[in-house]
Amino acid sequence: MIPKLQYIAQGSSPKEHLENIQKACTAGAELVQLRIENISEKKFLKLALEAREVTAHFQTRLMVTDHYRIAKEVKADGLQLGKIASNPNAARKHLYTWQIIGGRANTLQDCESLIEKEVDFICLGPFRITNTEDHLSSVLGLNGYSLITEALKTTTPIIGFGGITTEDVTDILKTGISGIAVSGEITRNFNTIKTFNQLLKASSTKEQRHTFK
Repeated sequence: MIPKLQYIAQGSSPKEHLENIQKACTAGAELVQLRIENISEKKFLKLALEAREVTAHFQTRLMVTDHYRIAKEVKADGLQLGKIASNPNAARKHLYTWQIIGGRANTLQDCESLIEKEVDFICLGPFRITNTEDHLSSVLGLNGYSLITEALKTTTPIIGFGGITTEDVTDILKTGISGIAVSGEITRNFNTIKTFNQLLKASSTKEQRHTFK
């Protein structure tokens, strides 16, 4: 099962990322996404190993972004592919069979492509403009979420992301979105994890498992 709340770790340095991951785990996060740019693969591996140690202590699930070799090496719970690096079929060949794969989408066509490639869940956004997201992607908002989920009619969990706050959760869930991935709102106050979980009624959403033919 995929937790309805994902924390996308933030920080101005690898050390701060790690500190924030620990704070999130302490506050009750069930899944943490390790995403850091402009860092060498060697340093990312070191950070991922340390993040795996922290999350394992708290029995929190860890997703590694884009680096499938590192995701396998540190035995992360799964791999989150960014839109540019989105090739689930190629990545799956390098992962353990129990590791899940999430794909990133901005349009209905993106979602349809990812479902065809049998990802385990889709991160759809951005919900609104943020400082950390690619501003070339269209902001979806509630209307965009509703249109896409209605057209898809899929059992694959759709996770919303991009500037989501506690005030957005109830309306987002009404659109058919399964859960949310949050960075800034949680990093500013890790106590909001409890609030998010309550609003999401934090039961996990059904996980799509890829079946090898």
